[in-house]
Amino acid sequence: MRSDEYYMYRALDQAHLAAAAGEVPVGAVVVDAQGEIIGEGCNAAIANCDPSGHAEIRALREAGKHQSNYRLDGCTLFVTLEPCMMCSGAMIHARLARLVYGAAEPRAGMVESKANLLAQPWFNHQLAVSGGVLAPASQKLLKRFFAAKRDAVN
Repeated sequence: MRSDEYYMYRALDQAHLAAAAGEVPVGAVVVDAQGEIIGEGCNAAIANCDPSGHAEIRALREAGKHQSNYRLDGCTLFVTLEPCMMCSGAMIHARLARLVYGAAEPRAGMVESKANLLAQPWFNHQLAVSGGVLAPASQKLLKRFFAAKRDAVN
């Protein structure tokens, strides 16, 4: 199995695709227990007119199709930004083994920043969490994207 940084770089590749398409630059990959990337996605909510078009959801959908199962036991999701409530819920339902994220999301992060949704005792599934992997690269991409958006308005 490769390092967390290796897979986070693959998620960053997806985030760059989102930025190039004018979407918020967030990317994700799902990795199975053998280390194979079985799902990937970038934000596409705007392009697809889909409020669930987050990178995590898109990567989970692709992984589910690859596995022919919505349960992704033993899999890890790597995402460049701390997940929101919707994506956190999807990870619980997918029965992921682990989440690895890059930058914290102080406004809507539901893993550690605003809440710790994944650790609530009433869920019948818990997953391990590692945050801050390649966080500076994720933060830089997000800051550059939003700075360009602000400059375009002014």
